[in-house]
Amino acid sequence: MKKLLLLGLMLIVLTAVAGCGGGEGQPQAGVEPVNLTIAAAASLQDAAGELKTIYEQQQAGVKITYNFASSGTLQKQIEEGAPADLFMSAGKSQMDALAEKGLIIDVSRKDLLGNELVLITGKDGSLSSFEELTGASVVKVGVGTPETVPAGKYAKEALTHLDLWDKIEAKLVLAKDVRQVLTYVETGNADAGLVYRSDTVGSDKIRIVAAAPAGSHKPIVYPMAVIKSTKYQKEAEDFAGFLQSAEAARVFEKYGFKPLETNS
Repeated sequence: MKKLLLLGLMLIVLTAVAGCGGGEGQPQAGVEPVNLTIAAAASLQDAAGELKTIYEQQQAGVKITYNFASSGTLQKQIEEGAPADLFMSAGKSQMDALAEKGLIIDVSRKDLLGNELVLITGKDGSLSSFEELTGASVVKVGVGTPETVPAGKYAKEALTHLDLWDKIEAKLVLAKDVRQVLTYVETGNADAGLVYRSDTVGSDKIRIVAAAPAGSHKPIVYPMAVIKSTKYQKEAEDFAGFLQSAEAARVFEKYGFKPLETNS
């Protein structure tokens, strides 16, 4: 009888241990994963994709879904109530607008990345300077729509500083986001375009003509912040923390960004 009781106790203990022995990082049975929606500037697409893979491997209970568009478009979507847990903007003005309306958690706002504005042309294009944009050989110049696309705003500032905006305005082809500008030049639908340096990484169909001169436009800064209406504030803050890690910084640098603040 004692042996039967002992065996019964051992089975209970073994069952309890097995129930607690799930692998590290594995979600508990029956627990739904947290789905984070990240509103991210279109220029972040490549780097963000790699970071999603890394983070989901580390945090098995979290799934990342991105909504990529121009920062101005994302700002309007968030203002209209579109679901978003974290906003990663390519410009400060869009984040400022959300802050003024009380739509972000102010203490979560961080300046994450920097970038560089560059003039590009097709791989075999002969363009060699900004000044040559006025020449007859350049028929179309792609830029983001300045009112909604931060890269377009920086482009207008730089071209105005160089006394070129008015001279080439008739040649401008406005794009919904900076990635569309890249596509215009890659496909030959524009002879030149202004994009971020990070957009040129991995493209073998274009070449960089020149970087916008220092001081020709406002500093390029990518701020991020947790959206106040999120149902997953802790998880969104954790993901934001990961984006500031040394591991994430290496990925951002790989794609041509300049990390501004890194947590060791």
